Amino acid sequence: MESTIDSLLLGFSVAFRPDVLLYAFLGCLVGTLVGMLPGIGPLAGISILLPVTFGLDATKAIVMLAGIYYGSQYGGSTTSILMRIPGEASSVMTCIDGYAMAQRGRAGAALCIAAVGSFIAGTFGVLALTVIAPPLGAFALRFGPPEYTALLILGLVFLAYMSSTSLARTLLMAGLGLMLGCIGIDVMTGHFRYAFDIPALGDGIGVVPVAVGLFGLGEILSTPSKSVTAQVVTPRLAELLPSRQEWRQSAMPIARGTLLGFVVGVIPGSAHIISSFLSYALEKRISKHPEEFGKGAVAGVAGPESANNAASTGAFVPMLALGLPTGPVTAVLMAALLIHGVPPGPMLVNDHPEVFWGFIASMYVGNLMLLALNLPLVGMFVTVLRIPYSYLYPLIVMFCIIGVYEVNHSVVDVWIMLIMGVVGYLLRKFDFDPAPLVLGLVIAPTFELSLRQSLVMSSGNWTIFFERPIAGTLLAVSIGLLAYSGIAALFRRGDWRASLAKAEIGDKN
Repeated sequence: MESTIDSLLLGFSVAFRPDVLLYAFLGCLVGTLVGMLPGIGPLAGISILLPVTFGLDATKAIVMLAGIYYGSQYGGSTTSILMRIPGEASSVMTCIDGYAMAQRGRAGAALCIAAVGSFIAGTFGVLALTVIAPPLGAFALRFGPPEYTALLILGLVFLAYMSSTSLARTLLMAGLGLMLGCIGIDVMTGHFRYAFDIPALGDGIGVVPVAVGLFGLGEILSTPSKSVTAQVVTPRLAELLPSRQEWRQSAMPIARGTLLGFVVGVIPGSAHIISSFLSYALEKRISKHPEEFGKGAVAGVAGPESANNAASTGAFVPMLALGLPTGPVTAVLMAALLIHGVPPGPMLVNDHPEVFWGFIASMYVGNLMLLALNLPLVGMFVTVLRIPYSYLYPLIVMFCIIGVYEVNHSVVDVWIMLIMGVVGYLLRKFDFDPAPLVLGLVIAPTFELSLRQSLVMSSGNWTIFFERPIAGTLLAVSIGLLAYSGIAALFRRGDWRASLAKAEIGDKN
């Protein structure tokens, strides 16, 4: 413990250097803006700015790029709450209740809770990264393809079990997302599949155009501007801060989201996006008033926002300790370290302690910077609601198109977004939840690859998933949840038939 404190003091001596502080601030500021702009996200922001870091040393480069990553988790909540458009993919779940709170005049409170929850989760994540990174990294190293497959199955089943709609509808949406995720080049055989000879679909369908289409354009299409009040009353200063009741309602969701998010972020193959889905589903399941979710529940904002920030910090554990990226963003950050001659992995702490501990210390400072950036600007963000919807909606569509196009400079992505906008509108009309579709699309490449690798390892023997203890335990939990849901559905069906029979007897009498 003493050596950890000494190492952390070394890190703070690096992090508090004026030049490192400057790049940490630039990363946090750019990350917040990247998160706010619909359709861009941290991956595009980091990729665009990666060449800018070539003239910097490794510490400044990784501090700035990491600031963009976790700063985007803060900024993504802004457009989600004010416009119901996920500025960043992990903010998809914040759209639901954050936007509903804004419609009720509680936009300032929602933004404040999101910022504070993000700060608490981010700080806890860095603290956990500092103290327990080695053992967590060792545990994550035990995950092979069968464990990844079982984990992702559990994630899908858990989401379906927690969903407000029926289990069948949720799994249907998740299955559709998995099918869409199969479009593109097969990573194991190189076969070009299900792409209708469109070269732009070689890399598959991106999460950004699908999420922006489903949750951005879908909302605009399903909410005609004539039915929305054009004038929004400017909230008073007191309305920009949450009430005592809202603080109480957000405390435990923040705590649960922080723990859940960090654990999900640490496991390679998962993502901060999944953590926000699971956190929202968990809060809705254990709430005493689940009917409030979708109508402005504070827990629906506090939980997912805390989860995605904690997960973004947890993702650094396998990246730094094992040299194992948990997703595209950490892969780009690893590439940045390698470009600067600093290979991430078990030897990073010993060979480059100033980079490792300086990076960790800068995350403590970065979370304070993000809190200072976001809270004072809450009032300015809320003024967006004063824009008449007849002007705001065309602007939203324009930013959606520009944001989606700028990711890959692909017109095909724009068409995918427009198609998904129509799909989102139809799903709302027929009472389907579009969120599992996005989750299925996100995990499809990892799920397919790990499933096929597992079968290659076992020469096609499916019992490999039950022979390995971790994978078997995860699958057993999945089967248990499905069985419990089925039994509960049968009981509900029996109660419904009994009540119907009683009603018929009453009518006859």
